[in-house]
Amino acid sequence: MAQPAARFDAVVFDLLTALLDSWALWNSVAGSSEDGLRWRRRYLEITYACGAYRPYETLVAEAAADAGLPSALAQDLVRRWDELQPWTEAPGVLRRLAGRAPLAIATNCSVHLGQAAARRAGTLFSHVVTAEDAGFYKPRPEPYRAVLRALGTLPERTLFVAGSASDVPGAQGVGMPVYWHNRLGLPSRNGARADWTEPSLEQLPAIVLG
Repeated sequence: MAQPAARFDAVVFDLLTALLDSWALWNSVAGSSEDGLRWRRRYLEITYACGAYRPYETLVAEAAADAGLPSALAQDLVRRWDELQPWTEAPGVLRRLAGRAPLAIATNCSVHLGQAAARRAGTLFSHVVTAEDAGFYKPRPEPYRAVLRALGTLPERTLFVAGSASDVPGAQGVGMPVYWHNRLGLPSRNGARADWTEPSLEQLPAIVLG
């Protein structure tokens, strides 16, 4: 018996927060959760204000210096990049979705690091679009539109799985419905509300597959 069609024509994931626990790696490189959080928050501020692409490693180094940490931590982060681990339920969720709807990634990093991180999440993605590919960082619209072009799908038929608060208004701004995997209980950005907000990825297959 044929399986029923999915509710969406494709699913696009944020990579470094929605699928991978990048927080743990940043904390480990920084030496403590407090330093890692301060460093990561400053990086996010710089990235969201950046817009047009500047090298990812440069932004990470600037954020470390601004947070009172050695800028060389950026090199350590890149060196340890293959330590990134998917959230516990992520591999199973991706396997359930695979074959039912194309899966893609839109991520705020370089091509090299984006491809390497995507491999840590699995090999089920038809497209991996990075900020370097798009020429801009999310939540600018260009990365979301770039992955939509790659998929050839309409925004309203393409579910975006956000990991950060800024991806919610960013993806919604181009017409994509959003599932916010808000594992850390982060506050919303600019009052934006996702179509679905969950503390894990576990509910995603039911929403996509109906």
